[in-house]
Amino acid sequence: MLSTILQNKNIILASGSPRRQQFFKEMNLKFTIQLKEIEEIYPDHLKAEEITDFLALLKAEAFKNDLKENDILVTSDTIVWLNGKALGKPKDTEDAFQMLQQLANQTHEVITSVCLKSIEKTEVFHCVTKVSFNALSDEAILYYITNYNSLDKAGSYGIQDWIGLIGISKIEGSYTNVVGLPTEMLFKKLTNYA
Repeated sequence: MLSTILQNKNIILASGSPRRQQFFKEMNLKFTIQLKEIEEIYPDHLKAEEITDFLALLKAEAFKNDLKENDILVTSDTIVWLNGKALGKPKDTEDAFQMLQQLANQTHEVITSVCLKSIEKTEVFHCVTKVSFNALSDEAILYYITNYNSLDKAGSYGIQDWIGLIGISKIEGSYTNVVGLPTEMLFKKLTNYA
């Protein structure tokens, strides 16, 4: 449906995330992938969705001189927000272990911002989902980071992975947002580009 509405548009996904790419395929969008190395640094005073909004826009700005007439660029950024602190991707397995220990028996927010950029306009929106973890034993955390790729995920976990199946007791809000892209919001926003 969306691919028909946007048949005259060139959708560019600027993300190396296999999960975001899979969502685009499952939404039946025709798209290309273009990547640029961006140093994901943000000002210290930013909090929660201000961080992801800033980074999604920063990623989009890198393409501003490359966009053509019918292009729609999509960039995105996800963080885990716990007790007033942003958890991004872990530096190493030790960092991943500590992050998961912090998330155990707590409720945190997963925040994803998306930037849509064309020659005419730039639009940033975000989605917040609350995720509650049960208590996690050190053995369960170690098993997860040993057997699954926790290093490419904000907060060191994927809700769709084993740790999500055994550890998450409740979510409030968008499931796809926790995976890395609020697809229902993206769908609505993209329909305005027809």
